[in-house]
Amino acid sequence: MQKINKNVVLALLSLTSLVFLLFQLYYYKFYLSQKSGAIFSKVRGSQSGQDNTRWHVVKKFLGLISSHNIPVYLIDPLILGLVDKDIEQIRSSLDGPSPECKYFCAPRDFTTFALLDKTWKHEVGLFRTAEKMGFQWLKIINKDPRLDGMDDLSGVEIPLHYIFKLASHAIHLVVFYERSGNYLWHGPLRLKQHMDRKFVPFRKLRFGHYPGAYEKPELQLVSIDDLNVRIPKNPYSFLEEMSQSRFLECREFNIAYSAFQLYPDDASLDVVDFRKKAKSLLHLAVLTLNNLGVKFWLSSGTCLGWYRQCNVIPHSKDVDLGVFIKDYKADIIPAFQKAGLPLKHKFGMYIFVFQVEDSLELSFQGEDGVKLDIFFFYEEDDHIWNGGTQAKSGRKFKYLFPKFTLCWTEFVELKVHVPCETLQYVEANYGPDWKVPVKTWDWKSSPSNVQYNGVWPVDEWDDVIQIY
Repeated sequence: MQKINKNVVLALLSLTSLVFLLFQLYYYKFYLSQKSGAIFSKVRGSQSGQDNTRWHVVKKFLGLISSHNIPVYLIDPLILGLVDKDIEQIRSSLDGPSPECKYFCAPRDFTTFALLDKTWKHEVGLFRTAEKMGFQWLKIINKDPRLDGMDDLSGVEIPLHYIFKLASHAIHLVVFYERSGNYLWHGPLRLKQHMDRKFVPFRKLRFGHYPGAYEKPELQLVSIDDLNVRIPKNPYSFLEEMSQSRFLECREFNIAYSAFQLYPDDASLDVVDFRKKAKSLLHLAVLTLNNLGVKFWLSSGTCLGWYRQCNVIPHSKDVDLGVFIKDYKADIIPAFQKAGLPLKHKFGMYIFVFQVEDSLELSFQGEDGVKLDIFFFYEEDDHIWNGGTQAKSGRKFKYLFPKFTLCWTEFVELKVHVPCETLQYVEANYGPDWKVPVKTWDWKSSPSNVQYNGVWPVDEWDDVIQIY
């Protein structure tokens, strides 16, 4: 028997192993990877295959929505933040090639776009095309709060979010709806029981943790990494708006429905007339303060009415707004007077030069006895308070509230702020029985959070107690 050469055997084994390895690489690259969408051709300036994948997924998604004439725009906070730094350069190079993939190749799990609901309705064809292109998709629907009413709080279900996934990247498409206050609203992303909670890392989504409210953006077409996309004309302003966009529905906890069942609403002609005047007054106040750039919120009885019954309290005689004293502007009084609301009284003081401020309160006279009260709030280490003054005695009062932040809501067809921590705010002012309507109210003793705060010196009365 001829002796086998060990070197020949080793060489044959090595060659066999190499051929097998090359076959595996070929099989993965040209079969498995194409099915999973994991490998794409190289894009200019990308640093890794993962960066390359993000850019190609965005490109394929833009091709998908373009084929169905769907006008989306980019709202991804990471990319808009990068774009904002180079916005002038990007605006001037719409048709020029990008030297590198700088924006869409940035590390992230999602790229986020927005869609206006009224601009598109034919989703079935889109899903079929998406599947042919290799996308997996998920549709999230929920109840439409715009259709809610006291007789039927259910509403119809509407699409709120779409997720399109390809390879290791996903596109989050947020659906925006117009609300009666002439603004855009998106709903929360809430998965139903049958949905795959591992479809994408939902916790990393930047939109959908809570509903949001936005002004209608002005858009512009730009070229980013050789992809033509529409973005907000002022990315910085949009990102600022995003950070303060949280929205609350007045019926979020079905409180209004419960109140309506226990205490049927007064629909008398006098109440209808008063609410009409209060609504008109609030619209005028919102327009005036917005034009001045003064941030405000629904306060006192107006906030209670929004929270408890989604309406103006029928036995109230005024509209109440809150403003932080740091946001006070000297133009407030002349602006309201110019709008046809004369100053009824001014209590407290605000002397900007000497940084002297205490218990400032303004009241403006509206139509037929309905007045607008603006209370100015002061922030301490562990609480916030506003003041009150009794004109005939000079006595001062203080109303303490736990610290709060501001959220958007819709009230009498207006986009306005309310305290996000509404229950704590209302309970501070009206106590644990705030759900029960009270027709007799003494502002000096009825509030749960009122404290005596001394007396104005008589020699200051001409300055701190002004009645017109």
